[in-house]
Amino acid sequence: MCATVIGGTGVALPAPVIDQQGLSSLLPEGHEGARTLDKIVAGSGIDQRRLAVDPRVEDVASWPTSERMERFQREGLPLARAAVSTALHEAPVDPEEIGLLCLVSSTGYGTPGVETRLLPELGMRPSTRRLHVGHMGCFAALPGLAACDDHVRAHRTPAVLVNLELSSLHLQPPPWNIEQLVINSLFGDAAVAMVLHDPERGGGPGVLDLASLTDHEHEDHMSWHVGDHGFTMGLSSQVPGLIGQALPDLMAELLSPHGLRTDEVGWWAIHPGGRRIVDAVERSLSLDPAQVEGSREILRLLGNCSSSGLPLVMDSMLRSSPLAPGGYGVAMTFGPGLTLNAALLRGREGTDRDGGAGDHR
Repeated sequence: MCATVIGGTGVALPAPVIDQQGLSSLLPEGHEGARTLDKIVAGSGIDQRRLAVDPRVEDVASWPTSERMERFQREGLPLARAAVSTALHEAPVDPEEIGLLCLVSSTGYGTPGVETRLLPELGMRPSTRRLHVGHMGCFAALPGLAACDDHVRAHRTPAVLVNLELSSLHLQPPPWNIEQLVINSLFGDAAVAMVLHDPERGGGPGVLDLASLTDHEHEDHMSWHVGDHGFTMGLSSQVPGLIGQALPDLMAELLSPHGLRTDEVGWWAIHPGGRRIVDAVERSLSLDPAQVEGSREILRLLGNCSSSGLPLVMDSMLRSSPLAPGGYGVAMTFGPGLTLNAALLRGREGTDRDGGAGDHR
């Protein structure tokens, strides 16, 4: 039985749009990696990204970490506020009813910070509990979802999950090797909010279960560290293959307790970490191309938005192809550690959602 449902979602994106085809023109004049970057872009599956800090206008590469964190608060608050407002309206849930506000971000911190200031700006009670899930990387959306799910189950009051990622703040100083060129061309910025509440209120799909798998043997293949010039990422080309190898064990951990097999799940929301990662999931789980198209489309339009990536896919799919009543769905994320997380969802009777994406995009 589902004790928690997703009642509403909301998305807010920064205005600047970066066309990937012109990316190499932003490199320093005469940079020897221009041709390499063009090849990376051509095979990335990404057409454009949204960036809060536009590299055509500002060069953040030399900024100290302190300046980047201050900018996170300034750019992030209005995006988070817009996303949460949309999700609350869609749920619909009154802000004063919210028992927990959980902010997930691996790209910005500060106390008092975004989640503190959201309470009065959105009309939430001063007694609303706050939680910041920080620096877990791309897989953090599902630990945040788990915290909200636990709150709803324990306290029977709604919770709000906000994923706010501004990776554009962490451009590193040149020169850039191939790994850094991949990172520079991969990540985008976004804020996504979800309202979770008990099923008596109606709402969308229910959260049945969550599972996690940490591949300690390969933890050095993806990393995310605090540096003097923002946060620095390590990303091995072996990550997609390692994810593909580990996925069957994760699916067994998630599905077996419910008597399910992978082929009995028809709805798949996959973190759009990159074209090769989506390819690896499709092959590993023998999915149809149509089952991963939602993830490929978000990757094409927005790039990898770190922990906001999976919620972006879920928001889009819940509008365009919602879970059928009684049908099963899986949402999955991947990140440093090397960590894989997954959630099992189930469609509720009479919960078809409006197919329009809305002006919040």
